[in-house]
Amino acid sequence: MARFATGVTVLTASGERCHGMTANAFTSVSLEPPLVLCCVARTARMHAAITTARCFGISVLGADQDELARYFADRRRPGGAAQFDVVDWTPGPHTAAPLLSGALAWLECELTASYEGGDHSIFLGRVLSARRGAGTRALVFYGGAYQPSAGG
Repeated sequence: MARFATGVTVLTASGERCHGMTANAFTSVSLEPPLVLCCVARTARMHAAITTARCFGISVLGADQDELARYFADRRRPGGAAQFDVVDWTPGPHTAAPLLSGALAWLECELTASYEGGDHSIFLGRVLSARRGAGTRALVFYGGAYQPSAGG
């Protein structure tokens, strides 16, 4: 799968298990109704966060946000709400999930279904809101490393 380029997002959930996680297993599923999916390992803290909150946020990262991607992929960062103390973010108006400043786009989703997929769960979310940021170049994961896209 290292030969398949993907966009990079940070999934977030609010509430008692507030958490963020870098993810590239994210895609659009349907325009009507608007649905997206993300895949999360059942052993990940994010799995419990989404299952408990029943909603989640997505920040689509721009080409200059590789440090954010690395931060939310680092298991040594603080747990809970403290992990957001060192990043700029705003609470989503529908879910209160942290949405990261400077992203290319933000979505807020209500969890509508969960499916088993090997050692992961496939979370299906109904999009409650979607907004675009000002950037034009995406952060891409390819060949085991973050790469800026050629867009713009």
